[in-house]
Amino acid sequence: MKIVNFDDNHSVISQYMMELRNVDIQHDMLRFRRNLERIGEIMAYEISKTFNYRQVEITTPLDTATCNVIADKVVLGTIFRAGVPFHLGFLNTLDQAENAFVSAYRKYKEKENFDVFIEYIASPRLDGKTLILADPMLATGASMELSYRALLTKGEPEKIHIASVIASQVAIDYIRERFPDDKTTVWVGAIDPEINSHSYIVPGLGDAGDLAYGIKE
Repeated sequence: MKIVNFDDNHSVISQYMMELRNVDIQHDMLRFRRNLERIGEIMAYEISKTFNYRQVEITTPLDTATCNVIADKVVLGTIFRAGVPFHLGFLNTLDQAENAFVSAYRKYKEKENFDVFIEYIASPRLDGKTLILADPMLATGASMELSYRALLTKGEPEKIHIASVIASQVAIDYIRERFPDDKTTVWVGAIDPEINSHSYIVPGLGDAGDLAYGIKE
C-alpha cells in the first residue's frame, strides 16, 4: 500500500493546514470549509496523475487537435457531514466523476466507548472503477473501513484512493491491515502521532464537522 503524505514536501497545502488547525482562525466557518475544499481540489489534481488516459480528436475554431482525456471511470465517495466540503473540492476538479455518499455515525455506549454504524449509502455501481474515498479526518480508520465495506455491495472497484486532510498513525496502520494492499493508495495532508481517549486526532484540529457547520447536539 502506498502512502502519500503532502507534509513531506512543502506546498500551499501547508498554509491551508495551518489555518485549519489554528484556534485563532478555524472558527471562521466559511474559511474553514473553503480550506477543506481547496485541499480537496489539490489532492484531486495529484491523484489524477495516476489515472489512465486516452486520446481524442477534437475540432477547434482553427483546426483539429489531439487531446488526452481521463479513461478511468471515477467515483468520488464521502462520509457525511464533515466530508462534504472536502468532497466538493474533489468534484470541482474531477467534475465528470460519479458520486457516492455514506452516512456513518458514532453511537456512544460510554463516555469513551463507541461503535460506528452505517445508516445510509447512495452509490453507482463500482465494478472496475476508480473509487476515491474522501474524509477529512482519519482518526481510527473504522468509519472508513465500514464505509468501504458498505460500498462493496455496489461492486468491486479496480483502484482505491483514500484521501484525508489529517490522519493518525493509528488509522494508517489500521487501514494498511484492512484494505487491499495491491490497489489502495492513501493521500494525506499530514499524519499526526496519536489519538486521545475520545478518538480525536492529536494535535489534529478538533471536530471538523462542528467547525464546518456548527456544533451539533
